[in-house]
Amino acid sequence: VQLRASGGGLVQAGGSLRLSCAASGRTFNTYATGWFRQAPGKEREFVAAISWGGGTTYYADSVKGRFTISRDNAKNTVYLQMNNLKPEDTAVYSCAAAGLTSTVVAGKCHYWGQGTLVTVSS
Repeated sequence: VQLRASGGGLVQAGGSLRLSCAASGRTFNTYATGWFRQAPGKEREFVAAISWGGGTTYYADSVKGRFTISRDNAKNTVYLQMNNLKPEDTAVYSCAAAGLTSTVVAGKCHYWGQGTLVTVSS
């Protein structure tokens, strides 16, 4: 599975962005998928995860109520809708996939895509 993230950009605080993670491979719909982010000088952190069927989602406490993860298996794409963005959300966002949702949440993913930069200005 190859993953490619897109949709990052510059946005003012309080604004919204939607990230997309496009996957190649016919078996993508059998993988749980997640989003991670890494801010300058900080370690990578978990943001959100979604089960292969889309019925189960997990979020980091810092983004609950503001971010929504979803997927469209017909399009081999996972989305991250980010609302009410804050300057502390500034980071490179990457998507990743693994067989189990718990594995994604733990950050031990088998497949990783390149990141897309999100910058939130105050």
